[in-house]
Amino acid sequence: MFFHSKRLQYTVRVGESNPGLANLMLEQFGGPQGELAAACRYFTQYLGEDDPGRKDMLIDIATEELSHLEIIGTIVGMLNKGAKGRLAEAAEEEAELYRSITGAGNDSHITQVLYGGGPPLTNSAGVPWTSAYVDTIGEPTADLRSNIAAESRAKIVYERLIALTDDPGVKEALGFLMTREVAHQKSFEKALYAIQPNFPPGKMPPVEPFSRIYYNLSQGPGDMQGPWNSEAHFTVKDQVEEVSAVDGGDGGFTVKLSAEEDQLVQQMARRTASDPQADPLTGADLGGGGLPPVPEKP
Repeated sequence: MFFHSKRLQYTVRVGESNPGLANLMLEQFGGPQGELAAACRYFTQYLGEDDPGRKDMLIDIATEELSHLEIIGTIVGMLNKGAKGRLAEAAEEEAELYRSITGAGNDSHITQVLYGGGPPLTNSAGVPWTSAYVDTIGEPTADLRSNIAAESRAKIVYERLIALTDDPGVKEALGFLMTREVAHQKSFEKALYAIQPNFPPGKMPPVEPFSRIYYNLSQGPGDMQGPWNSEAHFTVKDQVEEVSAVDGGDGGFTVKLSAEEDQLVQQMARRTASDPQADPLTGADLGGGGLPPVPEKP
């Protein structure tokens, strides 16, 4: 059950209308790293979680993300407020009104013309929100890692939005939202490490010895070594014979077919066989002005 308080979690003070900035803010409203995606991600995880501690944490954070959606949507609405009035009341000449919503690289026509200045569930490019942004898989050690990464990406987007405005009130509200991403990341990381063991994700152990091998499959200038590929943690394989048919087989492929399937496959192979001796005149040859003359041998 949800109850709504009409007071925002953080006070929004917008200094002036800025439809272009409002459009960019939509990235955190209906974008892949935005607040709606986060709320739905954690809410669905909450519904499927059996651990009481994680269940409580997930619904707390999911609910807070809805509060953040309200904040960012309110910022979008306030930034659009002046332009919304001008457009709704046709207060300017057509040419001036057109320039005000499209000039100087301003893409605010997405929110102004299509949505009347309200915050639509799209990203800043006008792409509709989709549940494909919710990447829950139902395994806590995998989902918590995904949540940590999602909070990290959202923080970076907020940093970039903060850098785009000199409005003190907007900066302050965005700074709060950015900081809460850090707090959520910390909660998710603590919850992950409260599960022991938590690596590798899932129940099944990896197949040995492949979990301790590093295949150096890109070789040449720029090769580097670090803890991600060092001999202290991995056996490094970098020779051709070491990186193919690693299971000890011949590296080929086989399939067992019934007699009927085998007959049909052979029939298909005969019907679609290529003739390596053929050199037919093709449309590409005709389109290119005919075949070039074959140079004479010296």
